[in-house]
Amino acid sequence: MKTSFVTMIGTLALGLAAAGLRAQPAVTLTEDGTYYTLANGIVTARIAKDSGDLVSLRYRDTEVLATMMGPDGRPDLKADPPGANGRGFGPFTDHQYGFWSHDAMGPRGTTPAVDRVTIDPAANGGARAEVSILGVSGGRKMGTGPGSNAQGNFVADVEIRYALGRGESGLYTYSIFTHRPEYPASSLTEARFCAKLADFFDWMSVSPKINFAFTKELHEGDKYIYTADQFANRAFGWSSTTRHLGFWEINPTVEYLSGGPTKVEFLCHRDTNKVAAPCVLNYWRSSHYGGALVDVAAGEAWTKVIGPFLLYVNAGADPQAMYADARAQADREAAKWPYDWVAGVDYPHRTDRASVSGRLVLQDPLAPGATLSHLMVGLTAPDYTSPVAGRGGVRPEINWQTDAKHYEFWVAGGADGRFAIPEVRPGTYTLHAFATGVLGEFARADVTVAPGRPLDLGELAWTPVRHGRQLWDVGIPNRNATEFFMGEDYADPEISLQYAKLFPNDVHYAIGRSDFRKDWFFQQVPHNEDPSAKAEPFFGVRARGRATPYAIDFDLPAAPHGRATLRLAICGTGARQLELNANGQNLPPVALRPGDGVITRHGVQGIWYERDAAFDATLLRPGPNTITLTVPAGPVNDGVVYDYLRLELDESAAPSP
Repeated sequence: MKTSFVTMIGTLALGLAAAGLRAQPAVTLTEDGTYYTLANGIVTARIAKDSGDLVSLRYRDTEVLATMMGPDGRPDLKADPPGANGRGFGPFTDHQYGFWSHDAMGPRGTTPAVDRVTIDPAANGGARAEVSILGVSGGRKMGTGPGSNAQGNFVADVEIRYALGRGESGLYTYSIFTHRPEYPASSLTEARFCAKLADFFDWMSVSPKINFAFTKELHEGDKYIYTADQFANRAFGWSSTTRHLGFWEINPTVEYLSGGPTKVEFLCHRDTNKVAAPCVLNYWRSSHYGGALVDVAAGEAWTKVIGPFLLYVNAGADPQAMYADARAQADREAAKWPYDWVAGVDYPHRTDRASVSGRLVLQDPLAPGATLSHLMVGLTAPDYTSPVAGRGGVRPEINWQTDAKHYEFWVAGGADGRFAIPEVRPGTYTLHAFATGVLGEFARADVTVAPGRPLDLGELAWTPVRHGRQLWDVGIPNRNATEFFMGEDYADPEISLQYAKLFPNDVHYAIGRSDFRKDWFFQQVPHNEDPSAKAEPFFGVRARGRATPYAIDFDLPAAPHGRATLRLAICGTGARQLELNANGQNLPPVALRPGDGVITRHGVQGIWYERDAAFDATLLRPGPNTITLTVPAGPVNDGVVYDYLRLELDESAAPSP
């Protein structure tokens, strides 16, 4: 049998790479009564056995974490005295090092964590080491993150692992949550891994747009201006212009994160407490921009593995070189996912997962020339009702945007509608898709993925919802408001105050003559009348404003009849309702979703949803018409951010009451 030249070269390259890896120093694992220490000649990591905290991470000879080290080379607990949770640091805002918000320690004075070696480098020739710190809930709450207290937050066993391989310039970490059937109902608050870094890190790289010098002398101000899309930014962190080192958190996948490809989240900022440390955060559940939920019922068996992801440390000539290297490393990590060395937890390997492929075919008789652009396709848990009652005793309805309990698998599809979602866990999912230029979302339920069996769904007809022919539209359906006037400047904390200055007489938008890029302010907020109003960090603009009408003028060639439907695609909510008026006739107000903080926290996209306002088309007339949408008077934060607006007419339908 002949061997191709390409195959020979590939085999040789793999052999050389393996030989080069074997030439690297072996991984070592040492321990005492308090710490595990993992080292490989590049990085050295020290993990606390009682909590699972990463108390030290050294690159070569340099400590990269904000660790207050004593003369013995151990964390100096006197410099950061024990707080109410019994650890060697104070309240949450005084945490040091690297830590999971839900640690393995739990409340003070409870059952100690169980530490063990899960991969012994002595048994594999120094190829890899891994340690585990397990906190057993026993029905008590675990975790000390925001929104919690010294008594803990979430009822679940929490296991934290760290792994280090030969030749790897970084440390992997992951956390496993397990709610046993005998545990009571519980709801998770904020949950993430955070690394606080040494003060010599002075350049923050969150995304290509948020990439700048941020020294410790600068006051942070409002950290919400640094949020970014998790799906689009898999590598993020800080670098040092003086030490020429970088620290990055790298997600090889986002399957364990919440909210899908539109989720905006904290990735980096500078802490505001006494330490003022650079922070890198990997949120998998938060309340930001609408948030996402993990609610578990009494008697429910549930587990989720968060990670593994990589805490990557590198060196380079300048911040841009180090950031580019981190993004390249993210691509390399994605190619290795799922990692073959993970064992003993609910983590299907490559042979136990499967790819799901198909082709979406857009079929819109009312827009025959429409094409798919920026197509996103994902497999998620079916929509469900939370098993735990929230505010007012109501059990929230949860979809893929607000779900942190399950895994999600998303990819960018092609312009031809083809998609292939790799490495999907076995299970039953709903297939979702959305695309720029198409109002609404495709959904197909009951997609069952079997272990190791690729699934080809073939051609899938996507017929977008229509309520008649289109009379006009405003904007571009793309799940955000960046195309509207000032939409690119959304991160300015004072942006909501600009509306009253730029539109003193409010918006009057003429279909066919106005341009939404110039004439439609991207936030419809109460019209500020306080000249002293200003934005405050974390709270936005606290001033109140008068009601703000947006008037849309349009002409019709003839008197319509039947049913007209005003379709509102919304991507940011602060108001409770919108008031509607057609040619002087008040229509029923449009009830909106609960607020998602997009306006308060200077965003341009949060929870996307649609509201349809149907009315008797005879309210319209031949010639000039005006539909007015009004945000009621109230706090300036209490407005709405539109993704897209469209008026449709079905002359064959009975008029709406």
